[in-house]
Amino acid sequence: MSTPAGGAARSRPAVPGPVRRERALLAAALAAAGPGAATRCAGWSARDLAAHLVVRESRPDVPPGMLVPPLAFYSERVRRRTARSAAFDGLVERFRRGPPKFSPYALPGVDKNANAVEFFVHHEDILRARSDWEPRDTSRELEELLWRRIRIARFVLRKVHVEVTLVQPDGRSLRVSGGGRGGRGGPRGPVRVHGPVGELVLWATGRRDVARVRLTGPTDSVKTLTETGWSL
Repeated sequence: MSTPAGGAARSRPAVPGPVRRERALLAAALAAAGPGAATRCAGWSARDLAAHLVVRESRPDVPPGMLVPPLAFYSERVRRRTARSAAFDGLVERFRRGPPKFSPYALPGVDKNANAVEFFVHHEDILRARSDWEPRDTSRELEELLWRRIRIARFVLRKVHVEVTLVQPDGRSLRVSGGGRGGRGGPRGPVRVHGPVGELVLWATGRRDVARVRLTGPTDSVKTLTETGWSL
């Protein structure tokens, strides 16, 4: 029997997008690491991280506490309870399957917009906790998505008293901190942070000790920036 024109293309499995691929890779990294493995995320173990990923998508009452400090105690209590009570393999599998139908993360477009940075950073949190880590290859599609979402750095760096611009190797740049009034010492010169987009994302989200970036600018500005703490 002959195949109708275009039939092969219609029957070909859809290629998952970069965020779905990153979800699968993150789930595989968690499973390979094991529940007690260290991560680069706030002293969490792989079990802690798996619990965070699950409750973030399955408990609509939890995400507000991840952004609003006064509510953080509640989100953390739910995460810890989940980490203690659920089997690690089960947590990984729940995350691998994706958000439940009732979750806001299941709405069209939300996965792509809300999870690209989240999944990439937490994948690196696992990989870069090992002593033998090296930067991994990432797709151009994921890199472009990360660059579009790197504007989140404006929120993370909102209290930094130095003007900060992120710069990719191809010359594309984005100012993510205006520097405010420069703190007690008055206005300071701008700092440029150079690196591939994945490294810039890690630096901007507080993984500065493992992000391979280069800072240029006035010495006092670079010093102020390196001595300022932030995380996401």
